Amino acid sequence: MAEGFNVLLAGIVGSTAYGLAGPGSDIDRLGVYAAPTVAFHGLNPPTGRDATTVTTRPDVTFHEAGKYASLALNVNPTVTELMWLPDELYETRTALGDRLIGIRTAFLSAQRVRDAYLGYAASQFRRLESRGDGSFSADTRKRTAKHARHLARLVHQGLRLYATGGLDVRLTDPQWYLGFGERVAAGELEEARRVMADAESRFDATRTPLPDAPDRARVEDWLHAVRAAHLPERP
Repeated sequence: MAEGFNVLLAGIVGSTAYGLAGPGSDIDRLGVYAAPTVAFHGLNPPTGRDATTVTTRPDVTFHEAGKYASLALNVNPTVTELMWLPDELYETRTALGDRLIGIRTAFLSAQRVRDAYLGYAASQFRRLESRGDGSFSADTRKRTAKHARHLARLVHQGLRLYATGGLDVRLTDPQWYLGFGERVAAGELEEARRVMADAESRFDATRTPLPDAPDRARVEDWLHAVRAAHLPERP
């Protein structure tokens, strides 16, 4: 999957993981790798864009461990779901990958969960608004249905995570999301607007077990373990 990388954890994410994939759906893969620790001591440490590798055909994204931790502390939904996949969707699991799964709740905090999931859903809604009343090409309609499905998925998964402290990646009723996407793509934008409004109200009304801040110390302990494991061997 990632030749030359020290892959710690990798698996299948996206529509396949949610149960929304159709016959023509791409298979999306996401992973975490560790750069050699010595690389951070040179002139060009792997940070920012240099800490992410993306390929297409197949669709694979790998984040270096430090960047992955930063994204996960902001509860980026796609990054977060890697730690909550059903076991059968993992393709690489190392001891440090299992340790990452073991501290997955350390990345969570109430406000960031709310902001991230509602924020990403709102970005999907803005895309829907820009596409009008459904009188567009078949290809655009297909993409519109996809945006609508992911809007609904984000708010429902986010609410579940906010209410329980756990993330259900696999959706319990995929057909509802597929039908919702088709209705919105056919011009029922108001249904998407109602889903967004209802989500905001439910977040307001929900008492959450999540802490006010993530447990950065536990995350940093994991990252220190990654760096220690990838030091060069002594001669």
